[in-house]
Amino acid sequence: MPFTFPEGLSPEVYPLAWLVGTWNGSGVIDHPAVGKRPFTQELTFDHDGGPYLRFESTLRVTTGEPVDGETGDAVWSTETGYWRVSTDRPEGLEEDRHPLEVVAADAAGRMTLYVGAVGNGRVDLASDAIARTSTSSDVRASKRLYGLVEGRLLWVEELAAFGEPLRSYASGELDRQ
Repeated sequence: MPFTFPEGLSPEVYPLAWLVGTWNGSGVIDHPAVGKRPFTQELTFDHDGGPYLRFESTLRVTTGEPVDGETGDAVWSTETGYWRVSTDRPEGLEEDRHPLEVVAADAAGRMTLYVGAVGNGRVDLASDAIARTSTSSDVRASKRLYGLVEGRLLWVEELAAFGEPLRSYASGELDRQ
């Protein structure tokens, strides 16, 4: 099936067009500070015609037991923000990749500015700055990798947090809805 650009999408974000839509799936959080926890995720990328994509992500840990009479899932984290293709091209970036800036706000009291690159169905991000409230977790650094593999969005996140050095934190596999 041929790919078509979403209607009204700003040309500045064409390198991100393949992300537009809602993705659902599952994954696992696995970190010494929080243990191993399966989760489900809904991740939506949309746009309003501006030179950026908006995103919203909700992770629900699978508890296996009803929560308030519902499905047995409890919200673990929510995040919103913006993805922009940068006009500031770093030296050494491959010609088939585009510089990327992401601003993400976590409901737990953290804002992260990521920089990285997008191209060939892959996104690489590393935190450039992290601002936290006094009650937020002590996250000192983060890296994320997203990849489009056989129509699925696979991702992995590493964190330097909870007194641990940068290490694997969570990963997921999502399908477009």
